[in-house]
Amino acid sequence: MSDTKIISIEPATGQPFWSAEVQDVDDIVQQARRAWGNWAAQPHARRIELMRRFANEVRRQEEPFAELIARETGKPLWEAKTEVAAVIAKVEISIRAYAERTGQRRLDSALQGTAALRHKPHGVMAVLGPYNFPAHLPNGHIVPALIAGNAVIVKPSEKAPAVGEFLVGCFHRAGVPGDVLQLLVGGAEEGKALVAHPDIDGVLFTGSAQAGIAINRRLASNPGKIVALEMGGNNPLVVWDTPKLADVAALVVQSAFTTAGQRCTAARRLIVKSAMYDAVVEEVIRLIDRMVIGAPFDDPQPFMGPVIDRNMADELTESFLYLMSHGGRALAHMRRPYGDLPFVTPGLIDTTAMPERPDVEIFGPLLQVIRVDELDEAIAEANNTRFGLSASLVGGSPEQYNRFWGNIRAGIVNWNRPTNGASSAAPFGGIGLSGNHRAAAYYAADYCAYPVASSELDQPRASVGVGFEG
Repeated sequence: MSDTKIISIEPATGQPFWSAEVQDVDDIVQQARRAWGNWAAQPHARRIELMRRFANEVRRQEEPFAELIARETGKPLWEAKTEVAAVIAKVEISIRAYAERTGQRRLDSALQGTAALRHKPHGVMAVLGPYNFPAHLPNGHIVPALIAGNAVIVKPSEKAPAVGEFLVGCFHRAGVPGDVLQLLVGGAEEGKALVAHPDIDGVLFTGSAQAGIAINRRLASNPGKIVALEMGGNNPLVVWDTPKLADVAALVVQSAFTTAGQRCTAARRLIVKSAMYDAVVEEVIRLIDRMVIGAPFDDPQPFMGPVIDRNMADELTESFLYLMSHGGRALAHMRRPYGDLPFVTPGLIDTTAMPERPDVEIFGPLLQVIRVDELDEAIAEANNTRFGLSASLVGGSPEQYNRFWGNIRAGIVNWNRPTNGASSAAPFGGIGLSGNHRAAAYYAADYCAYPVASSELDQPRASVGVGFEG
């Protein structure tokens, strides 16, 4: 057990505002184990009905839910409201996805009987959620898993447990049994124990590559346990020929600095055609200088709030200094405008001259700028990463986008759109250190149930032929 109590700190004030006792992993898993058979036996229509009741419960709680998300994560209230809306929308999307991707199929033949395809739930699923979207991202696993008939244990990030508690409470108030969906309050040790527990049938994880690799390594000898890993990215945004500089700057800022850069799909590298470099950098800096940074409930609303805690703010400023001291050239300095509180200003740094750019996910509003001369050089630079989550081309012709799309290594490839803001109505995931090819969002149904192929006759019918004496 890591600690006896988990305490949540409000980033914008540095004050604790929620706490709970760490829970026993074995006890929670055994409750789920006992419950999942009855849940799986429920009619599919009943499980769907309860998911829709859950969506209605979230609608009723929309304002306090958004306020809690804003308070615990530090993100502006307007952005927290978009997260609550995504939680609601996920229900109907998941219902459609389950019907499309895991529906029943039958192929009848008078002589050969029936060939049937059905799907079964895995059993007890562990959902490990992150702090940047502490409602939306766990919910993206929970709803498909429950629809499929699994019991679910949600272990929220220890940096955003209050949102996890609120989310699970909405399911319970909608009628989902308390032992079918449970909250596990705990730290890293509880997370490790949950992943390794022999009575867990699947692990659905969203978080850092480091933690995801540790999960993958821990379960490598257990092929029967389904593992879906959504991890981070060192995502490139390539800017090519276009006269629309204001739009370019807006797309850069949206990609790199929304949610204070704390999105797995955030742009980390801005790769710019040399002929456009000065104009693009100037326009981006102009927009950064206008950016309002503040607390979640400030009026007017800020574009960007704090990062999750002081340790993360320290890591970001240290990363900026590291890049500067190893050949980077500062274009917009990262600062701490409110003392020890974890607010940072966007950092923009040219790393073109760096002999070795670190291939890591710097999880915050820090954007590296790299200038190139040719599109093939830009694509090669964009692919110069072990990650492969999201990539965007801004500008260029349809032919150049086709070349970009065909050669880029990423699970999400956009044109004249930000690197972030992926739709839940499409699959979501990446390759390399970004994930293990189990795309989430619309494709979450795929890892929440397994296919069962059957050949069926209502009476035994068989004969033997060659190789038998008369």
